[in-house]
Order: sequence, then structure tokens, then C-alpha cells
Amino acid sequence: MDTNLGRVTAVLGPTNTGKTHYAIERMLSHRNGVIGLPLRLLAREVYDRIVAIRGPSVVALVTGEERIVPARAAYWVCTVEAMPQGMGSDFVAVDEVQLCADPDRGHVFTDRLLNMRGLHETLFMGSDTMRPTIAALVPKVQFTRRERFSELTYTGPKKISRMPGRTAIVGFSVENVYAIAELLRRQKGGAAVVMGALSPRTRNAQVEMYQNGDVDYLVATDAIGMGLNLDIKHVAFSATSKFDGQRIRPLMPHELAQIAGRAGRYMQPGSFGVTGEAGPLEEFQIEAIQTHSFKPIDRLMWRNERLDFGSPEALIASLEAPSTDMMLVKGREADDLSSLKTLNELEGVASRIRDARDVRLLWDVCRIPDFQGISHGEHTTMLARIFGFLHERGRVDGDWFARQIKRIDKTAGDIDMLSKRLAYIRTWTYVAQRKDWVDNESHWRDATRAVEDRLSDALHQALTNRFVDRRTSVLLRRLKMKEGLLADINDKGEVTVEGETLGRLEGFRFHQTGTTSPDEAKTVRQAATQALRPEFHLRADRFYNAPDTEMDFTEQGGLMWGDRAVGKLVKGGEALKPAVEAFVDEEAGPEVMQKVTRRLQHFIDRKVAAAMEPLIEMSRDETVTGLARGFAFRMLESFGILPRHEVAQDVKELDQDARGQLRKHGVRFGQFTIFQQLLLKPAPTRLRLVLWSLWNDLQEFPESPPPGLVTVPNVEGMPKGYYTMAGYRLAGARAIRIDMLERLADLLRPADSRGGFEATADMLSITGMTLEQFADLMGGLGYNAEKGERAKVKATAPDTPAKPDTPDAPEPDTPPSPDTPDSPVIPEGPDETPPTPPAETPVEDPQEVPGVPPVEVPGEQPLETPIEMSAHVAAEDAPEMEVFYTFTWAPRRQPNRGPRRGGNREGQGDRPQRKGGKPQGKGGPRRDKAGGKGGDRGPKTYEAKPKRDKPIDPDNPFAALAALKDK
Repeated sequence: MDTNLGRVTAVLGPTNTGKTHYAIERMLSHRNGVIGLPLRLLAREVYDRIVAIRGPSVVALVTGEERIVPARAAYWVCTVEAMPQGMGSDFVAVDEVQLCADPDRGHVFTDRLLNMRGLHETLFMGSDTMRPTIAALVPKVQFTRRERFSELTYTGPKKISRMPGRTAIVGFSVENVYAIAELLRRQKGGAAVVMGALSPRTRNAQVEMYQNGDVDYLVATDAIGMGLNLDIKHVAFSATSKFDGQRIRPLMPHELAQIAGRAGRYMQPGSFGVTGEAGPLEEFQIEAIQTHSFKPIDRLMWRNERLDFGSPEALIASLEAPSTDMMLVKGREADDLSSLKTLNELEGVASRIRDARDVRLLWDVCRIPDFQGISHGEHTTMLARIFGFLHERGRVDGDWFARQIKRIDKTAGDIDMLSKRLAYIRTWTYVAQRKDWVDNESHWRDATRAVEDRLSDALHQALTNRFVDRRTSVLLRRLKMKEGLLADINDKGEVTVEGETLGRLEGFRFHQTGTTSPDEAKTVRQAATQALRPEFHLRADRFYNAPDTEMDFTEQGGLMWGDRAVGKLVKGGEALKPAVEAFVDEEAGPEVMQKVTRRLQHFIDRKVAAAMEPLIEMSRDETVTGLARGFAFRMLESFGILPRHEVAQDVKELDQDARGQLRKHGVRFGQFTIFQQLLLKPAPTRLRLVLWSLWNDLQEFPESPPPGLVTVPNVEGMPKGYYTMAGYRLAGARAIRIDMLERLADLLRPADSRGGFEATADMLSITGMTLEQFADLMGGLGYNAEKGERAKVKATAPDTPAKPDTPDAPEPDTPPSPDTPDSPVIPEGPDETPPTPPAETPVEDPQEVPGVPPVEVPGEQPLETPIEMSAHVAAEDAPEMEVFYTFTWAPRRQPNRGPRRGGNREGQGDRPQRKGGKPQGKGGPRRDKAGGKGGDRGPKTYEAKPKRDKPIDPDNPFAALAALKDK
């Protein structure tokens, strides 16, 4: 052996130390590798794990009966006997190296220990008892000790009837295993059966039944001691001796520990004990198992690997040659050597041996395992027939091979018959896997595999039918009664036990009707709940695969699947990332809980992403930079709606480029509110209120107003900020939708707010209000409404009322402002301009600015009258009186509203003020040309405002006011 190859490490320790998992990780860190495992069941398990990580195209599986080798295979998972030789892999690993001392298979493990090496790394995993022999036989080896993750304790003897759940009971013969499983069926409802002779498909199906909780017990041979990972809490030995092929002998402490170590998974502690006819363990055995202290292995089974194929006799002599190393001893005569000796004595075989090639072929045939367990004579007769075909024709006769398979391909029969057929097909599967032994190899490999799968399924079903009483398994396991109760669930979710309706299954929760006494109700509920386990899993699967259209959320944060409540929203780490809480009974199990929770989270995440798409896209847009990006996050935190007075300074600091970046995402800078138009639609509004309520920890969530309403009543007791999140602004006894309020502001802007004006038909039409309601609304917006009466005159040209919009309706065809090409109307607020010049200043071009907010509009423009008065009123008739309102601007400080820049200050009344804090508007102090204050100085005159050096900012509403005042 080349001792200059890569690093060699022996990873030693007890069970449940993660040695196999570590080996898989190390192999995948290399370009390629080979790992040898003691059982084909374990090889299949490791193969599936690696395929899940790297995919099937680069992972090969080679056992005696199975060969999956893709064209680009880089990682080879094999039984130790099937490990390919001379591949030159970067990594090599051999698991359970303590089997070097096994009398039957030990020579194979010893050969891999001495001769298999990786170019870069080699791992040997197994018991710490192998340390001295590995140190003596493997040069430059490094040792790594791994400790058990969990504690293992001895609990003494227990009857099977008192065995705790999640227990594995170990037997050492098929008859013993079947007897224990039958007893568990009667007393505990059933058990899964795992034996080394089972096919991987049957074994996996039985284990799945155990892992899913269909049964709480597992009956197995000592095959479970070889690294199979199962959810076992307790291991019970039904015997402490076994037949090893020649005699019945007691199990050694390290053999008991290998099996007992299956109890406990990862950090979960495990226990072991005895049951049935097994006597209590000795103190030295218990201490050795719990402390993992065993007698070191000082002898390894060995067989010469340098074979002489000159003749059958020379081959037999080379196989029986002794070792020169005292630590390497001959094991029990293997089946292949015994078959070689027998075939060499047959005249029909000996006459065909002419050269080394014939001897090598004979040796390959002798290595076919005796899966069938038939007599030695029958087995060698079958081998002689196969050798004859291969020697004469170079292939096994196709018709003969097909007859052997057809004879086995029958799924009828009991467990013993199916087990025998499964053993037989394993022989022909092995033959089909050998290269160039049969014509059309792929066909026969598929054919034998299909037969094995059918027999495996039939055997699993037969084992289940015999050793699992589903009625008892489902009910007695939980209720611990001598007689079970039968529970049924109809298509309406009604659960009945022994003909009595117990309750209803709603979603993933069971609701009891309470028709029974407390004691009976407890018993029956346990039975019904246990019967619901399969239904929970079925519903969880259906729910997980259901489309989002079958789900919805309520305005109180509930999550619905059709008409069934299945969860609720809870506060998450971010406002737009709520978490979910699934409504699932504990009895449904963690798998159902996880599946339902995961599906609900997917639903609400997609719901938020769709409804809040403009807002989320704006926050993720990397082209939004600087102050605009900060403002975008303010919008994100406020769910896309910001009252302008709360961010007046921030808005003022935004230049036109920054505003353009935001307008690109639909942001409208309104006089009263800054918002995204698309977020005012009913669906985003409904979701926004739920998310806002969650984020603010409200006990009861306010509902969104009905869609399509321009105004809604001001309901007392609503939480602060509700109307803003609903897309409305409070004004008097009602709240008006913020986008319609901005349209109203457009109509109010040219009105004479100082001299007084009346409501036009367009104003009433936009709000959908009566005149009295409109007067209250205007009062809430800061206007005085003076009521009066006058003679009603005949209208000659009534205005055409404007059709009110809804958030879902498109904007009207209004000519856009020069600075807002992306929005028909984007009025600016009153919070960002210098003091307004005197009203008498001439205007340069009032059409160049976007409009003036109500708080600053002077009163020199002509009053717009919604109707023209008729020229003639009959003097002899008493005039019909009509009520009208005259509105003048007189803002009042809003309750619960923080101070704003340029707003009213305490002690200065209700007058609007200039930026410097001085009152302005009608009646306010003014300065004359000489710089003095107004008073008894005669008619007031004002000088024109000097021409600006810079152009007017079209986004500045006070600049618009200045332009109108100039006019």
C-alpha cells in the first residue's frame, strides 16, 4: 500500500455521535469520493441523503442487488463488499470498521482497512475498541474521538404491556420477531417490523409507518444497530443471546451497546432495558454500555487478497493462506470459498476449467450470495448452472432466466411465501447487475427491480395486515383501554364516536359539543382526537396545495380557508411583514402545524406584495436616492399615506429631482396629504388597515369604510390615525376621501376666500353632500360658514354636476400642471413658501404655478356663482326663500395636531400667519411704503414686489399664492 497518499483519520466513538454525517460532509467537500457502509439499507439511506444535496446525476449506488451509476458519477455509495477497487478517488470512507472482527464478513472490512485509501483523505468510522489495532496496522493514522450527543441510561426489565411509546424491541430470529409483533398487535395496536432480510422498499415502508406515528412500536433484529437513524426513545432486548451460524452465544457488551445506542436522537436522551424472557443485565454490562468502555479488539478477521487464478486448487490455496501478522487471523470459512470447493469437485464444472480466465469466471460465480437461504447443495447446483451458461455462451440463457423470474413474480401468499420470493428475486437481481452476464442488461435490471418492488409492496401490506390492528392502534395506544371506541368523520366535519355526535372538525381544530358527562367527554374526546390524525394530515396536504384564491383574511386579522378559520395574523418584525399563527390542535402534530403555518405565511406574503406593490417597489428602487430615499422610507413606515403637516419640513427640502423620483412611483404631493393613488383602492386599503392595526397592537381592528364612498361619518372612539389609514381626512362631522379632497382643493383655490364665496355645483357634486353637510365639511377644513337667506330666483344655466370618482376610477381629463406631467392634479401644500406679498401686487402670469391652498388665497377674484339670477321676479308674488352659505378662510388649530411651520401660535388667535410667525390676512398688521405700520394714515398703498432673480419653484404653493396676489 502506498503510504504517501492523503491524510488517514480514524473517527471513533459510541453511537449517536454523528460519525456518518461527518463522513458525508467530508466526502462532499472533495471532487469525488467513495463511502462503504455495512448494510444495503444504510447505503440506500445515505444515497438518498446525498442525492437530496447534490442531485441524482452525480451520485452512484452500488450494492449486491442494486446498481445505479449515472454517466457523471462522482460520489459512490456502496456496501463494503461492493466498493470499487482502483478508482483513485480523492476521498474514501469505511463505516463500522469494528466489523473487521466479524467471523463471517470481517475479512472484507479488514481488506478495506488495509488497502483502501483516498488520494487526499481517508476516514475510518467505528467503535473506540478499534483504536489499538488501527494504530498498529495503519501507518501515520490520526485519531479523532467523538462523544455521544445524549445520555444513555438503563431502566431494567419491563413487560411489553408496560412498554413506553417510541420503543424498539429487539429479537434475534424471525420467529421471535413475529411473536413479539403479534403480542404488540393485541396489546398495543401493532408494530412495525424491520429485519436485515427485508428489501429497502419494504423496510422503508415499515419505518415510515413507525416514524409517522401510525404505530408506536418497532420490532427489529440487530440490523438496527448498524447506523439506521430512527426516532427511538427506548430499546428493549427480548434476549441477550443469539445464534451466530454455528452456536448460540451471549452477546458481548460492545454488541449490546451497538444496539442500545439506537435509543436517543441527537440531543434527546435514550434508555435501554430488557423484556420478555431476557434476564436483567449484569452490572459490568450496564456500566460498560453507559460509559462506552469495552475490551479493545486485538484480532481482525483476514483473508489473503493476492489470489492465484492458475487453477482452482491454486485459488483455494491462496484463499486459505495464513497471514504473517499475529493480529490478522483467518475467519470462518466464507460461503464463496465453500461453494468454490464444492463446484471444483463437480465433473461438469472441472472439465470446463482450462485457463486462468475460466478460474476467474468460476470465482465470480461462486461469489453470488446465498440470499435464498436454501441448502448448500441446492445453492451450488444453481451456481453450476449459471457457470455452464457463462462458460458456453458467454451469457446466461435468456429463456431460462425469464422463467426463473416469472416463477417468482407472484404477489399472492402469506408473509413467509412473499419473504422467500423476495429472497429469490435478490439472487436474480444480483445476476442482472453483473456486467455482460445477460443480454439486454438494462431490460433485465428493470424487470428484476420491478418484481422486487411489487413483492416488497405486497410484503409490507402483509406485515401491516398481520401485525397492525389499526382500530386498536389508533385508539388503545392513547386511551389504554381494553375495548376501543370507533370514531367517524363525515364530509361536513362532524365527528361521531360509537354513534354519538361528539363535535365538529373546523379547519384544523376539533370543537366538542359537550353532550356527554365530563368523564365520558374526556375519554371520547381523546378517542376522537386520535382518530382525527389521518384527517389532519390529509387536510394539511390539501391546504398546502390549495390556490390563494381559496384563502382570505378578515378585517380583524383572521385567516380563512373557504369558510373555515385556520389562523390569524400577528405582529412581525416589520410593518409590511406580518407573521402568522395557525389554528391547529396539538394532537395534529408538529408536521401539520409546520405545513399549515408555512402555507399561511406564503399566502400573506404574496398578498402584501401584490397589494402594496407600488410602495414596496419604491422602497427597493435604487435610483431613488438622497432625500427622496429617506422620504420613501417615511412613506413605507406610514403605509403609503402621510398627512402633509407631519412632514412639511421634509417636503420643503425636496427639490424637483427628488420629487420626480417619487412621482415616478405614483406619489402625489397633495395640499393636505401625500399619498400613492393606487394604494387608495379597496383591496390595499383593507389590507393596510389590518397591517396598521397589527403594528400598533390594537386589540380590536377598525374596519375599512365601504368602497366607493366619498365621505363617511366621523365615528367617535376610533383610534388615532384610523381615518388617514382608511384614505380619508376628518373635516367636521364627516371625513372625506383624500384624493377627492385634493380635487375639492383645486376648485377652492381660485375662490375669493377672503371676501367670501358660495359653493358651486361642482363642489357639491365632488363631495356628494347637501349644502348643510358641505358647510360642516368646510368648517372642518378651516373656513367660516355664514348662513343666510335670500329670495330664490329661477336658474337659467345650471352647472352640470361632476361625476364623483372612486379610488378605482381613472382620473378625469384635467389638464396637468406644468410641473406634474405624470398626474392630472398634484396640488402642493402651504408649508414651504416665504411670506405672501400684498394682495395689490400685480401678477406676472398666474397660469405658471400649480395653484394656491385655501389658507392663503386673497379675495380679489370675482365670485363664481353656480347659477345666474333671473332678470324678472313677479312683484306681486311673495319671494320663495333659499338658504345659502358664504365661506371665508378662518383656519382653526386642529386638535391632536402638532405645531407646523408657519402655523398659528398660542395667543395669536385663529388667523393664518406668515412664515416668520406674524399674523397675515384680512385685518392683520401691514406695513406702508414708508415702512411704518398701518393705522390712521389714509388710504393704503403698496409698492410692487421686486422681480425675482430666480424662477418660481412650480412645486411651491406659496409661490403660487404670490402669483395670484400679484394679479
